[in-house]
Amino acid sequence: MLPGVVVKPLKRFADERGFFTEIMRKDWSDVFQDEIVQSNLSISYPGIVRAWHKHERGQVDYFVIVRGALKICAYDDETQELNEIISTGENLQVVRIPGHYWHGIKAVGNEPAMLIYFVNKLYDYSNPDELRRPWNDETIVPKKINGKDDDPRCGKPWDWFYPPHK
Repeated sequence: MLPGVVVKPLKRFADERGFFTEIMRKDWSDVFQDEIVQSNLSISYPGIVRAWHKHERGQVDYFVIVRGALKICAYDDETQELNEIISTGENLQVVRIPGHYWHGIKAVGNEPAMLIYFVNKLYDYSNPDELRRPWNDETIVPKKINGKDDDPRCGKPWDWFYPPHK
């Protein structure tokens, strides 16, 4: 993973009523390294891409997908490395993305994806901490994907719609 990107599997406690899962705890210092000051809910319809953006004033995002499935990507301009994480409501986890990486999501599967995310900086309506690039920006060309340089997608502009592995 890129430095600072963390994926923490969450425990599901099931019984005949359903299940219970803790999604954020102050004592999880392995993933929550920042004070959380805001939480948000986002729903994306199947096939929708929300990319690319980054935060230059220290914002860190903590993603928890509670329904559906998302492809989460983080890209480092300097190293040209990309992390691709598939996260689902069936396999709960927290994904930490330092805001200085370009990042985005794509809803995969055939149902809307429901994302709850926590941030360490309040959203400033008058001066948002967001830089944006188009979702299909051809200058995002990873040399490595998840630490591997032999991925067939390396050396090409990132394609959010590249067919999944067979």
